Amino acid sequence: MLQGPDRFEKFNESARLVLTRAQEEALRFNHPFIGTEHILLGLTRDETSLAARVLNDMGVRLPQIRSAVMFIIGNSPKMDQPGAIGLTPRAKRVIELTFEEAQLLAYIGPEHILLGLIAEGEGIAAGVLKSLNVELEETRQRVSQLGPEGSKQGG
Repeated sequence: MLQGPDRFEKFNESARLVLTRAQEEALRFNHPFIGTEHILLGLTRDETSLAARVLNDMGVRLPQIRSAVMFIIGNSPKMDQPGAIGLTPRAKRVIELTFEEAQLLAYIGPEHILLGLIAEGEGIAAGVLKSLNVELEETRQRVSQLGPEGSKQGG
């Protein structure tokens, strides 16, 4: 599924940064895994991405998302020895759906990660987005309308 570095070759710089930030968020919450909620938090840290612009266009503010996720997950007790942390099965599914959303494109950007989070439908991230009335088809339409300019180059 996520075998080898080639798997992420299509991810542009911004999309790779989302995954790096997701890992940082997991560590910040003392979680020994990267879940959909961490990916969503990582996504909200770049207010200039196409994903952020789409959400903003839909009336969703990034601080709303952060607050909702933090309310749900809270902090866990400190990990004894934080080591390598991996993706949960739902987070892996989000990555697979991200590839599906971008299958006809030469790159994967944060907007495709957003679509993957919504399409997954069951994780914490999907629940938060649904509670904020973020629906898959409308988000796809907004991504198409606002276009990939700036997202291809990492912005």
